[in-house]
Amino acid sequence: MSKLPNQYESIRKRFKAYSKAADNLGKATKAAGPLNEKASQLVQLAASAAIRSEGAVHSHTRRALAAGVKPEEIYHAIILLSSTIGFPTVSAALSWADDIIQKRK
Repeated sequence: MSKLPNQYESIRKRFKAYSKAADNLGKATKAAGPLNEKASQLVQLAASAAIRSEGAVHSHTRRALAAGVKPEEIYHAIILLSSTIGFPTVSAALSWADDIIQKRK
């Protein structure tokens, strides 16, 4: 896996109890329902695009790929948001996903 962003690593080092709680929350939410890892990552990717978070789109694109999601599935998950979040936001999210997908080629 690629190096984590410096800001993320800094937060994890400075606020260890907070980071552990956030990790545990993530684990608990994934264990709370029937969605598999691929579906969970696509949901989180879509939410990241909707809130226009470049860093989160990068992170969840990496995580989705690691979970076995194909690039075409990532693109489709983002394009499906068009009528909800609008073309400009979808276009930005596609470019952020491409940042990660193109590095892997």
